[in-house]
Amino acid sequence: MTQTPDPTSPETLLSIVRRNRSRFRWIGIALIVLGALAILFPLVFSIAAKIALGWFFLITGGLMLWHAFQAKEWGPALWSGLTAVLHLALGVYLAFFALTGLVGLTLLLGFAFILQGGLEGMMALRHRPETGWGWLMVNGVVTVILGVLLIIGLPGTALWGIGLLMGINFLMSGVAFLSLTAAADRQG
Repeated sequence: MTQTPDPTSPETLLSIVRRNRSRFRWIGIALIVLGALAILFPLVFSIAAKIALGWFFLITGGLMLWHAFQAKEWGPALWSGLTAVLHLALGVYLAFFALTGLVGLTLLLGFAFILQGGLEGMMALRHRPETGWGWLMVNGVVTVILGVLLIIGLPGTALWGIGLLMGINFLMSGVAFLSLTAAADRQG
């Protein structure tokens, strides 16, 4: 009986990076470029992130409203329709009013960065025996710190914080991807 390799083992992770090194490299480069742009234009990226979230709520609200009308005989259709209206209202608020909602989104992004940094730190620890794990850990720690700074600086950080910290996060993630690719190249 053949054993399948543990997908979380450092050897398996490195072989996955090695097989997909071109994709890892391009993702790293794209993240670095987007990160640099977000650092240079933080307000633009803050507003763009908020507008993108608004459009997400508009699309989900429209789909949910369509579903509520299609499933009229379904008991919770009314509640589904009310939830859809809430999504649509939130989507209009975020997508079409440039500076509104940035404080709430900044708070949400801060918590997301803290969670992402913790997960990246755990990935780094799983990858620790291999070369390149340090950059993953640095990225995780920096991401947690960015999340904390974003939250404790409210409401002042709402105008520039989302774009700037997203830029730093993208930049660090891009460096981590390129470092993993370089480690895979050295060992493969």
